[in-house]
Amino acid sequence: MTALPEQFTEPTLDEAPPEIWEVVSAAAALAGPANVIMQLSALPIGHGVALSTVDSGRLDYHPIKRARTTLGYIAVALFGTDEERRWMRSEVDGQHRQVRNKPGAEVKYNAFSRDLQLWVAACIYQGFSDVLAYRREPLTEDRKDAIYRYSSRIATTLQVPPEMWPADRAAFQVYWDRTLPTMAVDELTRDYLRNHMVDLRFLPVAGWLMRPFGRFVTTGFLPPSFRDLLGLDWDDRRQRRFERLFRIIYRTTMILPEPLRRFPGNAYLRDFKRRRSTGRPFV
Repeated sequence: MTALPEQFTEPTLDEAPPEIWEVVSAAAALAGPANVIMQLSALPIGHGVALSTVDSGRLDYHPIKRARTTLGYIAVALFGTDEERRWMRSEVDGQHRQVRNKPGAEVKYNAFSRDLQLWVAACIYQGFSDVLAYRREPLTEDRKDAIYRYSSRIATTLQVPPEMWPADRAAFQVYWDRTLPTMAVDELTRDYLRNHMVDLRFLPVAGWLMRPFGRFVTTGFLPPSFRDLLGLDWDDRRQRRFERLFRIIYRTTMILPEPLRRFPGNAYLRDFKRRRSTGRPFV
């Protein structure tokens, strides 16, 4: 994974497209597990997460906290001030310093890698696009361009400099198509992803009833190449069912009052602001 040569200027908070709030809605959160699978299908990232010794941030140990920090990061990256984003960066950096391979490890990884952070941000943007495709009113090309440009904040809130973000959607597609064939999973990451992202085995017994639904939605959001990596079965009939189901969920969410339409993104953003103002850690 290497930087693209085009130059890119980071957008400011006042340039936020109104539609961007839709990607932190409850409906959009359903795409989260599939998006994590995409991110962790880069083998160094998969190993970094599966072998992490930072127990406080592990999904399998602290699922609620992990959801809060992940979705909170996205909310702050998109809607936080420059000062708030710098504080979030310092919080995340404190955890990332501990995520690196041990000497002699077969798979090398370092959470501060800009290339790996770029891939994570690219997956999140791709997830935004996948969700927004279910809008009742399709986005115009200009709106898609504005959302793409603004989504760069997901990358630049950490170590990715603006010039590493592909300059436009066409350049992004080149990057995506070039990077996708490098995705790989081994036994370690395949087991981790199937157990925790697909089968939701971290859930307590009371959450077992959610597992068939979670597996169906997660598999539905995955592009075919990622399903193939994990050996997940899918067919056209299930794809049609998934599209009908998510279209209903998404469009129902969008007719709710504004505070509910923006949930849980607005709640995580408020939680971040409270923690920062009281000196409590976020990560």
